[in-house]
Amino acid sequence: MPADPADLDAIGRACAEQARRATDGTDDIAAYCAAQVGDADHREVIGPQLPGAGPSGVVVLDGSRVAEWGDPTRPEMAFSATKSIASLVAGLAFDDGLLGLDTRVREAVDLPQFTAAPSDRITWRHLLEQTSGWDGWLWGKPASVDAQSRRRGSAAAGTPPGEGWAYNDVRVNLLCLALTALLRRPLPEVLAERVMAPIGASHNWTWHGYRNSTLPLDGRGLPVVSGGAHWGGGLWISASDLALVGELYRRRGRWDGRQVISSTWIDLSWTPSTANPEYGLLWWLNDHRTVFPTAPATGRAARGNLGRHLLWVDPARDLVIVSRWGEQVETLLRAVSECVPVPR
Repeated sequence: MPADPADLDAIGRACAEQARRATDGTDDIAAYCAAQVGDADHREVIGPQLPGAGPSGVVVLDGSRVAEWGDPTRPEMAFSATKSIASLVAGLAFDDGLLGLDTRVREAVDLPQFTAAPSDRITWRHLLEQTSGWDGWLWGKPASVDAQSRRRGSAAAGTPPGEGWAYNDVRVNLLCLALTALLRRPLPEVLAERVMAPIGASHNWTWHGYRNSTLPLDGRGLPVVSGGAHWGGGLWISASDLALVGELYRRRGRWDGRQVISSTWIDLSWTPSTANPEYGLLWWLNDHRTVFPTAPATGRAARGNLGRHLLWVDPARDLVIVSRWGEQVETLLRAVSECVPVPR
């Protein structure tokens, strides 16, 4: 049976409340980011940073925008929500037959980071699930410095590939390097051509790396982007454009009669990993209501800066929510979701 109509007035009120829960200090983005990073050393910022402009966001229900706040057309740093976009680009390579999840990376690309044991056993799945355990240096940053990898429940240093999960920006940057080598093109070019143009995104999004992140290939230096904003860089994108990406996933990869990304890849991206059931292929999964305990278990999230930058996709409700520079985002997810009944 079809669901009862959504309570659009209540959704509007929830969004207005989220607009008032602004993250402080984002106009001085350098100071803000420095306060967020818990690394003991190697803290130097080597990529660009973008000052925040205050809360913004959109709610899209069954393909129609039903609420917005702030300026949803202004690009903002996506922080670690960038990782889910890196996963999307990996999905394009998967659809093209260039990437097998359980193929060792060294079999597909010629990079020194994957030649010595145990790194020679790292697969694309390991990189995308954050279970690679890679322990080298990249762009002047050692994987060991990322304080996020020492949070409770993270795999200890030296854990073999595939045997433990740890959130680590250096290792996701390694994925971006490997994808650049595999596709032989800068990842933003691939994303623009294969995804953002077909779904009608604006031209004001950008994806940045570091001042030293370049791959010599085919006689030129290819810029390599970062998978987050830990040391600057990452994806800068508006709430409106990020919502289009969420809508693409909600539609199972199909847009205006064209399969932009395969439904197979979306299913793989949202399949819980063995090492961490809250995590898929660089997507957060709320199946067990541990990521956002009071939000629906049917939600999937591209999450950055502890949820201050969030893309939420709930296929059960045909719902996409994007929130930027807002605190207590779980309150927004819960309030909006309660207004959208699930079909019986």
